[in-house]
This record gives sequence, C-alpha cells and structure tokens, in this order.
Amino acid sequence: MCNDFSSILTVVIPTLDEEQSIALVIDDLKQQGFNNILVVDGNSRDRTREIAGGLGARVVLQEGKGKADAIRTAIPYIETPYLLVMDGDYTYPAKHIKELLDKAVKENLDEVIGARIRGRENIPLMNRLGNWVITKTFNILFGTNLSDVCSGMYLLRTQRTREINFESKGFSVEVEIAAHIASTTRRIGEVPIEYRKRIGKPKLRKRHGALIMLDAYKLALRYNPVFLVFMTASLILIPSLALTAYVAYDLLVNNVKHHVWAIIAVTGTGIGIQSTLMAIMTLYLKRLEYRLVQRLEEVKR
Repeated sequence: MCNDFSSILTVVIPTLDEEQSIALVIDDLKQQGFNNILVVDGNSRDRTREIAGGLGARVVLQEGKGKADAIRTAIPYIETPYLLVMDGDYTYPAKHIKELLDKAVKENLDEVIGARIRGRENIPLMNRLGNWVITKTFNILFGTNLSDVCSGMYLLRTQRTREINFESKGFSVEVEIAAHIASTTRRIGEVPIEYRKRIGKPKLRKRHGALIMLDAYKLALRYNPVFLVFMTASLILIPSLALTAYVAYDLLVNNVKHHVWAIIAVTGTGIGIQSTLMAIMTLYLKRLEYRLVQRLEEVKR
C-alpha cells in the first residue's frame, strides 16, 4: 500500500474530451498514493467528467478556455503546499511525481519540471524541434539551463503559483510559469522522466509552437525589455553584412564603386555590432541581478 500524499500535494489535471484516457490516468495516480486529484474540465463533450467523478476525483468546470485558464480555475480549490499539473492523456507516468516532490522539498524549489528525456520518439518530430527552439530561446533570455520548458508535467509551490498573473493563453502557460519563477526566486529545477504515447486525439497543433514563441517573446519583453530592444536592433547586422559583401565584391571584381551603399552598409554594420554588444551586456547584468537576488534569499534563510 502506497503512502497517501493528500495533505502535501494536489494533482491538477486539465481535461478536454479525454474519456479514452482519464480513467487510466487516475488509476495510475492512485496506485502511487496520490488521491488528492482535481480535474478541471474545459466543457468536454464526451464522458470525461462522469468517468473522473466516478473514480473519486474532484471535478470542476473550467472558467474560460485553454490550459492557462484551467490552472487559474484550479488555484482557489488548492489547500496543499504543493500542486502538480499533468495532462490527462496518459503520456506522463505518475511514478515520477515522487521524484519531483522529493527534489522540490530537499532543494527548496518553487518549480520542478518533468523533463521528457526518455520516450521522446512519442513526441512528433515538429513538436520536438519546436520544443528545442523554445527551450534554447528561454534559456538565453532567462539565464536558465533547462532541457524541456514545455513539459506538461511540473510541480509547483502553491504560494508562488498564486503570484502569477496568467496573462498567456493555452499551451504557453508552461513558459509563463517558468518565466515567473526564473525571474523572481530562481528556485527552478527539473527531473528526467519518461514520456508515453498519447491516448486520444492530440490537441497541440503546429500553430501553437509559433504562439508559444510569441508569448515567450512577450514574457521576455516584460522581464528583460532592454535586452530585447538591443537584440532586435542587432538584427540589422545581417542585411548590413550582406550589403557590405556585395559592395566589396563589385569593387574588387568589377571595379564598380557604390559610395551611398557603402556608407549605408558601414553604418548598419556599426549599429548592429554595437547593439549586439549591448544585448550581451544587458544579459550579463540581468544574470548578475539574478545571482544577487539568490544570495539575498540565502542570507534571509
């Protein structure tokens, strides 16, 4: 018989038409001793709510649409110090939850992400590529070293979760939560987990990857706007270098001089180089700020 974690952890499962998998998810959780289960249903048109309620889970109707609204709906119902969000499609094994909880408690973390290291073949190739790009971009913008910021299984300290505004929509919520923790307490980590093949129809589409990237940009604009301004300005370096190469080629090969284009190319290259250096400097200063905040937190403890 497994231990009962009901007083420590609430498992939040956002659902939408998951009647094929929700029973397997709840049974898997109960076998691991997780009985405090909150299903936030986004007005499913199948029997998801009936099945979940029949298996002892608490079921509430979601306010609004999308995953972010599902988590926002769940927060007032949570009375435990930790909550864990996981998808209702049976892709995330409940056996890993104890590992996430142990790491959060032992290392005093506010978020622990279940990084999908094993079973990545069950993630569509385009989704894998998009996740890699988003995670790398996130690490650059927020000074982290995560490997799967888009994972659908993550453990949170309830107190910190209540501080989040949840301005993003849908699948961008994972990035917003991680951005908040990475920009405030910095107490964020991850645990490698297995990812199983999805049961039922997938809800993540190709367009969601672009929307998540856009939301990540918006979050970075909120948490580190100076870096984004200089980074955007540095993009002028690409056409300026191309123009410089064209002017130089025409001069050396055809002995044709482009005085105006040469001035534009040199000016653009100079602006691009300066903007790049300033972007690097602001990124360094932001990371220095993160380290100082972390040291102050350690002193307070």
